[in-house]
Amino acid sequence: MRVYFIFDIKREFINLYQGNERVLFNILRQIYYLQKDEIKYGYNLFGQLINRIDNSDLDRYLFLKLHQNIPYSKRGEMHFYNNLYRDEVSRLTVKRSYIKLETEQVFSSFFEILNSYSSNYFVCEFKYQDYFFLADNGVKEAI
Repeated sequence: MRVYFIFDIKREFINLYQGNERVLFNILRQIYYLQKDEIKYGYNLFGQLINRIDNSDLDRYLFLKLHQNIPYSKRGEMHFYNNLYRDEVSRLTVKRSYIKLETEQVFSSFFEILNSYSSNYFVCEFKYQDYFFLADNGVKEAI
């Protein structure tokens, strides 16, 4: 299972790290793995890098965009995409500071929808060390 964390990066940091995404990924990975006694430092650094996500607006956007698709469903704050023809099972949750996407394969249809919503999204998969800007890669079929 792949677990992607998607962040809305501030424009000045996109310009700074475009073409050097590994540095941005390493910063976010270090924040992700911080010890409890360093949380305040990590929170301040994290707040400088990312924009807050209007989770109710994005939830509404996803629902309106996908609610007529047969593979899509929503329960509570969790969005599901279960497309048997593409062998895709994805779960997406929108939080105020990140979007969490759990998928059984490398690619998710949610990438396309999120890319149409904002061009500032940076995707990190900390376990397998995958990372990319959605807008730069179009939407990657294989990472």
